[in-house]
Amino acid sequence: MTTVVPYGDDAVLVELADLAAVHALDARLRARPPRGVVDVVPAARTVLVRGDARTRPRWSAQVAAVVGDAVHDGRGVVTGRTVEVPTVYDGADLDDVARTVGLSVDEVVARHVAGGPGGYRVAFGGFMPGFAYVVGLDPALHVPRLPSPRTRVPAGSVAVAGDLTAVYPAATPGGWSLLGRTRLAMFDPARGTADAALLHAGDAVRFVRVAPEAVVAGLARAVEDGAGADAATTSPVATSPATTSVTAGPSADAAPGAPADAPLLPRALTVLAPGLLTLVQDAGRTGLAAVGVPRSGAADPAALARAHRLVGNAPDAALLETVLGGLVVRFGATTAFALVGAVTEADLDGAPVPVGAAVRAPGGSTLTLHAPAHGLRTWLAVRGGLDVPRVLGSRSRDVLSGLGPEPLRAGDVLAYGTAFDGLPEPPEPAWLGRPRVADPVPAAEPAGGRAPVVDLPAVAGPRLDHLDAAGRAALWGAVRDVSPDSDRVALRLTGPPLTRAVAGELASEGLVAGAVQVPHDGRPVVFGPDHPVTGGYPVVAVLTAEGRSRAAQLRPGDRVRLVRVPG
Repeated sequence: MTTVVPYGDDAVLVELADLAAVHALDARLRARPPRGVVDVVPAARTVLVRGDARTRPRWSAQVAAVVGDAVHDGRGVVTGRTVEVPTVYDGADLDDVARTVGLSVDEVVARHVAGGPGGYRVAFGGFMPGFAYVVGLDPALHVPRLPSPRTRVPAGSVAVAGDLTAVYPAATPGGWSLLGRTRLAMFDPARGTADAALLHAGDAVRFVRVAPEAVVAGLARAVEDGAGADAATTSPVATSPATTSVTAGPSADAAPGAPADAPLLPRALTVLAPGLLTLVQDAGRTGLAAVGVPRSGAADPAALARAHRLVGNAPDAALLETVLGGLVVRFGATTAFALVGAVTEADLDGAPVPVGAAVRAPGGSTLTLHAPAHGLRTWLAVRGGLDVPRVLGSRSRDVLSGLGPEPLRAGDVLAYGTAFDGLPEPPEPAWLGRPRVADPVPAAEPAGGRAPVVDLPAVAGPRLDHLDAAGRAALWGAVRDVSPDSDRVALRLTGPPLTRAVAGELASEGLVAGAVQVPHDGRPVVFGPDHPVTGGYPVVAVLTAEGRSRAAQLRPGDRVRLVRVPG
């Protein structure tokens, strides 16, 4: 039975009978997406559809209306290309897998090359950009994940786990058994948005055994039926062009800070001190979640929009997102800027500046952001936006995938757009006609006690029923601490574990920013903008837009409580 379940404020989750139905609906929605839909994410038994939150009733109704026809029309239809993966079978776990399944090494290799009766096909993407979960593994090779995951799996590793096989696009921790390696670039942003990932849902895959010296020679024929000659490269994962998006500053070994007399470049912002962490961000990437690329973008989309409105920027312009102050920048040409977020103290050439308002910055002036008393992130928008190259449609830094500009360093130089061009000038920096206005952030710790609890409004998630009554009560009522092990990928919450009504495994499903997932240890994980695009644990709640804004300002040790709201 097919159902369409609301998922947060801008998505729906379509539950389907099997993988064939998933691929049929995925193909239909990609060929003729309803107006307002921006991402379609196939998974094991579901398709996540995300779009414009304001028009979700309309486009979600259109999605529901085409499900039946799409599945019926797509049954038995083989779609996608056939991709050959030249593989050297010398993996670190090859002998162990052979012992586990009771076969010789040569038999393991032969069975992996042959696959099951129906051959190999890409089921869905996730985990990281270009990582494709491939079904069709011979049942004789089904082995569990490693008891203890490796801290680093080499890029290009060909691996198996359970009933799946895959190729690791980049070096990463992982718990799959390694059978071999390939030199194919599984993910390369230089190939463009449509072809960045080598494997897409529905593609057929053929593993070809080659000798080590034959790998490079065999790359010229990596893909049949349309992948193109640039599908092959001698590098497992091509280097993102984003690392050249800012002018290089001193090496990482240089002393922090840039010289005050460094050359002044017109219409460019020079980083004198980057603070703890400063990233270029914009509204994020869309349309690539199916191949493992998350939306990314500013941790608080509402703050990004507010900052751009203050200086008259386009909604998709790029700005700076900085953590805990300490950022010092110098403007090369007269412009305007705006600060929103946690910062409450900032000055321009020593004169205090208002927060939450446009401020005129003369050429050569220096802006200093001091550490906020509470809250975490501040956004700095400059009129015209920061002029850095787009990578796969966005200028955002994604810390999970490594896409986009590197974190800023002292000495980096970023061009910015127009100065005033006829628009009214903002006030001088010494203007104090109105009080500073900071964005709402968790309150400072009161004297003699702990900081108050921050309520995070959320709606029920698609798998709330996986918790038992006690688990649901604790989900909405328990006060939890933000773990130090938190970042733009996720906030991890400590406290009593949530108990489940459903003990079995959940097939992988699409994820959204703000999703509250419950792993095996029962302690909730709240996903941020750089979250993985699919996951195998139940999503029991999803933060509202206001909840995401508050979550973006949480520091380790802050106390939080999920509060259920209608939705």
